[in-house]
Amino acid sequence: QVQLVESGGGWVQAGGSLRLSCAASGRAFSMYAMGWFRQAPGKEREFVAGISWSGGSTLYEDSVKGRFTISRDNAKNTVYLQMNSLKPEDTAIYFCAADQRPQATGKRSDYDYWGRGTQVAVSS
Repeated sequence: QVQLVESGGGWVQAGGSLRLSCAASGRAFSMYAMGWFRQAPGKEREFVAGISWSGGSTLYEDSVKGRFTISRDNAKNTVYLQMNSLKPEDTAIYFCAADQRPQATGKRSDYDYWGRGTQVAVSS
């Protein structure tokens, strides 16, 4: 079992930055691929970014490429999402997720454990 707790959400003006963190507890965090998803009101939960167990490979949804960066620190059992140049359409609840396989995918169904989310609001 892996427990995930997100933090770092908040309100920011368009063009601003936020850094989300996801702290993991439980066994073998360093063996899991990790992902960030988001869900805006009235919309499906969508993939944002993923990172392999080693941090050696990353994956991004097209709309966040060049603006968001996912990283992890296995010594601290933490994964991060640095979000720059934020836009109002980035407003959503952001969820951290863990996949027991080593490589990250963009499929929601591939992820085995989920956090409760942290709210991000971007004003224009």
